[in-house]
Amino acid sequence: MWRKFLYLLFGMLVAGVFLLWLSKSTWLPEWNAKLSEQAQTFRSEGLQLGQQHDQAFCLAESLQRFNQCSGFACTVNHGILLKACLQEAAPTPGFCDQVPAFNDTPSEDDKSWARDYCWQRDVRGDGCKLLMRQQQYFCSGMNDELPDSKY
Repeated sequence: MWRKFLYLLFGMLVAGVFLLWLSKSTWLPEWNAKLSEQAQTFRSEGLQLGQQHDQAFCLAESLQRFNQCSGFACTVNHGILLKACLQEAAPTPGFCDQVPAFNDTPSEDDKSWARDYCWQRDVRGDGCKLLMRQQQYFCSGMNDELPDSKY
């Protein structure tokens, strides 16, 4: 009895995924447009914050806002906000002191630095470490090497 139920449930799941895949031309463009609009909103907000504050504020504000949401989209959006904010922000003395240089593949020391920073400030989630990579990236002077859409 349970096996039949599980097979039926699995079959319905597979059929649902298949139908979703078949109808992707209907929902995918709208979904992509929504994500693009969100990214632009976070970028604009980051630029505005940066024009009014310093680099330390940008990092603290991004981490605080990030700590109030969850999911991959949250991490990406707050990474966009942080990057834009840092681009416009007034310099903060010592902001880049003791920040490891950015590498495409983070070393164990890089990971420890980010993890410790997040733990000390009670910012949850792996996304915090990704936001800290934005500080590394910024402090390594690499902001102009990638287009704004890539975070």
